Amino acid sequence: MYAIAKTKRGPGAEIIETDIPKIKDNEILVKVKVASICGSDVHIYEWNEWAASRIKKIPLIFGHEFAGEVVEVGKNVTNVVEGDFISAETHIVDNVCYQCRTGRKHVCLNTKIIGVDIDGAFAEYVAIPAENAWINDKDLEPELASIQEPLGNAVHTVLPADNIEDIAGKTVGVFGCGPIGLMSIAVVKTLGAAMVIATEKGNKTRIELAKKMGADYVFDVDETPNVVKEILDITNGQGVDIAFEMSGAASALKEAFQVLTPGGRLSILGLQSHNVEIDINNWIVFKGIKIYGIVGRRMYETWYQVKGLLKIKEFREKLKHIITHKFSMKEFDKGMQVIIEKKAAKVVLEPKW
Repeated sequence: MYAIAKTKRGPGAEIIETDIPKIKDNEILVKVKVASICGSDVHIYEWNEWAASRIKKIPLIFGHEFAGEVVEVGKNVTNVVEGDFISAETHIVDNVCYQCRTGRKHVCLNTKIIGVDIDGAFAEYVAIPAENAWINDKDLEPELASIQEPLGNAVHTVLPADNIEDIAGKTVGVFGCGPIGLMSIAVVKTLGAAMVIATEKGNKTRIELAKKMGADYVFDVDETPNVVKEILDITNGQGVDIAFEMSGAASALKEAFQVLTPGGRLSILGLQSHNVEIDINNWIVFKGIKIYGIVGRRMYETWYQVKGLLKIKEFREKLKHIITHKFSMKEFDKGMQVIIEKKAAKVVLEPKW
């Protein structure tokens, strides 16, 4: 089969010919219908500091967001059959550690990630544990099916725990309008948020998409000297009830803390490059806020929430705007480049070699 792989420790990637994976008894073989590019794939492609320290397996077929058809099942597999149209939970867990056995698989101590620790989905075929297969409705568009994994990140950010307070009627701040930030805007609007205020740094494509997702206000921080003041003015000094830090920028994280109303909650998905100094006393303790660190998706509560949202036609139509580019697998360099040049939101790759 053909696949896109890192064959050396450095920038770039190449198309290789390799054997179709041989599955184990608890695995399935999936023929990839469509894959989409994640920010972590761009990091691996560019070979930044994170990738250089994180990637151990070389050569590595990368890519983890995908949808496809099951073409073979292992002899112990009972939950999936040939012909099923599936997407994948990309975190492979051990099911025996303390976290897994107490209902917190998303923070398993021994997580392996498809396309990072094992070969991934930028290929004609990919092998995954059957447990990680999510069976899609047959009429779900393959492009939307392929972005359920990052959509799950957005939903987990919005709904980080059981019995979380309602989104309906709340004012929400979204700091960073990358693909997952954009998805979170669509999610909270669908769940009835009264007002959504978003911020983004200089990326006009993302700013326009934030408006399409339903944001009531979108501030370009490059053109807004004091974002905190603007948000407090809009909310009559109250601030936002709920904030999502999606950018990984230290300045955005500090702004999120500052505009969060006392008693509010903050979900942090963005990864910081360096340690960030925060005012614990005034921003956390005296405000009495709740903070959630977001990693992956809750297994598998988040996937059921995603499934429910995707049944809403208006929500599906919004999400389609986030997919700004489509390329064949053999044009993967172009897909990477439009993201690097900040011309794209979500890029999907079709298995044409």
